[in-house]
Amino acid sequence: MSLNPKIVGQAEDAHEAVLVRALATTGVTKQHWIALTLAATATDPAPTGEPAARLSQALRSADPAQVRQILDDLVTAGLLTTEHAVTPAGQELFARVRAETGQVVARAYAGIPADDLRTAARVLELVTSRLDREA
Repeated sequence: MSLNPKIVGQAEDAHEAVLVRALATTGVTKQHWIALTLAATATDPAPTGEPAARLSQALRSADPAQVRQILDDLVTAGLLTTEHAVTPAGQELFARVRAETGQVVARAYAGIPADDLRTAARVLELVTSRLDREA
């Protein structure tokens, strides 16, 4: 067996299903989750406009209105401040979903040698980088 788009897609779909299940009762979509994750894992406060730019890149979306709506939704839900910092409610949701999905993913990856996981990560990062350049 060789790495190919079908295998990569199936792995992505399986990971996404775990996330969707964890988000099912939260009112947060995958796009909202990506925005919340970017805000929750940011190391420094982002300059004005940067959260939207990072989200646009992460979603591979050139639609500024869609990106603004996602951020506005999180502000309205009380998960982000108007400056796009994570609120305490946002931190709680982020921690809860991350813990739930982390447990499932840890079980899925259990027993796979660390060297194999590092190799898979390197290959997927390289493929992603090359495809991003093509796009």
